[in-house]
Amino acid sequence: MRATGQHHMRSTAGMVVSIDEAPGLCTVCGGTMRVQKTGPRHGITLEHGHFVAKETTHVCAAGCSKDGALVTRRAQALAERIPPKSTVGYDVIVFIGLKRFVEHRQREEIRLALHSEYGIVLSVGEISHLYRRFLAYLEALHEARADRLRDALTGDGGWPLHIDATGEDGRGTLLVAFAGWRRWVLGAWKIPTERAETILPKLLAVVDRFGAPCAVMRDLGRAMKEAADGLVATLERRIPILACHLHFLRDVGKDLAAPAHDALRDLFRRFKVKKALRTLARDLGRALGKDIAAARKDVIDWRRGAEGHVLPEGRAGLATVRAIAQWILDFHVEGEDEGFPFDLPYLDLYDRCQTACRAADAFLRRPPTDLKVRRHLRRLRRILNPIDADVPFKRVAVTLRARNALFNELRTALRLRTRSSGKAAAEPSARGCGSSCATHPAESAEGGLA
Repeated sequence: MRATGQHHMRSTAGMVVSIDEAPGLCTVCGGTMRVQKTGPRHGITLEHGHFVAKETTHVCAAGCSKDGALVTRRAQALAERIPPKSTVGYDVIVFIGLKRFVEHRQREEIRLALHSEYGIVLSVGEISHLYRRFLAYLEALHEARADRLRDALTGDGGWPLHIDATGEDGRGTLLVAFAGWRRWVLGAWKIPTERAETILPKLLAVVDRFGAPCAVMRDLGRAMKEAADGLVATLERRIPILACHLHFLRDVGKDLAAPAHDALRDLFRRFKVKKALRTLARDLGRALGKDIAAARKDVIDWRRGAEGHVLPEGRAGLATVRAIAQWILDFHVEGEDEGFPFDLPYLDLYDRCQTACRAADAFLRRPPTDLKVRRHLRRLRRILNPIDADVPFKRVAVTLRARNALFNELRTALRLRTRSSGKAAAEPSARGCGSSCATHPAESAEGGLA
């Protein structure tokens, strides 16, 4: 059915349709309207595809004006579908906006989707212009529906205001005001810097539009603290100001783990462990050359039938040593992608190096007869020798592990566990705030605009 509809839309592309609606009466004097002009207007909508409309425009017969211009009435059927002085319809703009900001599609992907699904051809430059227009319309809609949003928030018995700001790599700061219970973004602004005098006017504008909150949730930064205090002082109401569990936990975690984690990172850099492992993996990759794909299969076959800790000979043995080195270098996959201090990447690297040390020792007890394989296995073990020593690596790792255990106890007490860790779905992620915070506003700015 969809293909049939698309075929019909393409087959009628460019057809001229006449639109001659009754003009009604002048909105100023109540008199009759007369025809001003009739002419073609091109349009592109998902509903109709490409078309040309013969539109009749009417003006007040008495010459009434409003806002400095003649009272004019255009065809309502077109006005509901196409913005003024535009060719592309509202539904196309919404399609592009949703693809860009909800599905995170690139411009070329959106262009291809429009062409394949609706037969509409637009340039990537036009798509950029239209998704910016989508944001402008969405902001206007958000402001136009402010009264309805305010009524909904009041009906909840109040709403907690969450405020947060995040930097954008030298492109200013994004400030977000968030209604916690409803998970609605009430305001988002680009500000040059995170300062109280910049933040406070934005918060006052939110309160003016949506009413006073029942509580304010902020991070531990000085600017947010001063802005929240200033807001409550301006409102002259007893509004509690709360600190975000996530920011509190992150700050405590950094204080606990940063010294030992930094020391562990510096040790890996001093002994150039990662650099040596990358060099080993690269050298073995060059030695395998075009046979590397077949070598991967050899490793898989060897693992399936391996008995005891004995490396295979030849190509499979070299590929196995390379696989161990590469496995160590892929230590980042051990984390939950939550960032420091929730993830401790250099402790994960240390643990993988320790595991590789044990494996290399086991293989060297019954060394392979192939000289090349044996030489590269010993090279791998030499690279890992410093990590296997009690001093300095082990001492730092023991300290970091003990401090991480304390951090995890606090994390459990605050119920900030990762969703991927098997905890109950009701428990908030470490990327969101705790039970009193609902969620982290800066990372939820895309949700909840009315």
